[in-house]
Amino acid sequence: MTNKTASNGLKVALGIALALFIGLGVFSSSLYKEKKQNEKVLISEKTKVLNELNQMAAQYDVAMSENNVVNQNLVDAKGRIDGLIDSLKVSENNMKSLWKYKTKYLSLQKEMDYLLTENDKLKVENQMLATSLDSTKVELIQRTMFTDSLLVQNIALADVVENAAILSANSMKASGVLERSSGKQIPMEKASRSDKIRVCFTVAKNKLVEAGDKELFVQVIDPKNNILGSNEQVVFGEETLNYSLISKFSYENQSLPICEYITKKDKNDDFEKGTYKVNVFNGKELVTSTQFSMR
Repeated sequence: MTNKTASNGLKVALGIALALFIGLGVFSSSLYKEKKQNEKVLISEKTKVLNELNQMAAQYDVAMSENNVVNQNLVDAKGRIDGLIDSLKVSENNMKSLWKYKTKYLSLQKEMDYLLTENDKLKVENQMLATSLDSTKVELIQRTMFTDSLLVQNIALADVVENAAILSANSMKASGVLERSSGKQIPMEKASRSDKIRVCFTVAKNKLVEAGDKELFVQVIDPKNNILGSNEQVVFGEETLNYSLISKFSYENQSLPICEYITKKDKNDDFEKGTYKVNVFNGKELVTSTQFSMR
């Protein structure tokens, strides 16, 4: 009877142990499945956070590429995101670690919203500044063109004034003359009867010419192409001028009639027959000329 009771007790104990073992197995299996499920969720959440961080980094790249000038705030914020991405990739897959990274992500999200808003404001200000600079540049170009135009006009005006501020002569007449003992001069057409060549011209009125002592060079060329008179030479830079005489006078900005005379070198010689050329020069510039003939 005692043995039978002991046997029944052992069976009960074995049944209980088996039930406990089976229950433990079921519980362990449940814990394993829950762990795997949690790991899957954690990995999914981790991947989601990584994707969101990469999207933030891409937004910073776009914002920085649109700026002509480096925005150091954007560069620094992009660096913090890149560092967080690298750290998250190698982090442990547990709730505590993931929560820490999600907290940092949310903080960086707020920072990005603020920085990108400020960056948009800065772009608008830069565009307005660029527009203003372009307008200023256009105005400066216009002013430069206007100044250049004035400079050209002033140079042209200076040239006109310079060219206008020179002595000129007109109404020139020349002929052979015979001078009587009384001083009276009689025009002569015959070379043999002429003892002088008279050259008369009028120095024109010009208010732009400074008053004072002036001189013009008179050149008389006979039919054989000889320079009559003193036949001296004056040099103007690389040019030379042979002249018959220098007409010197005091100029008072009024019309001034002048007559000059060329005498024969030898009283016994006659002037050449033919056509004579007479030129008057102001420096190297020819101001008037004429011709006459003697037979």
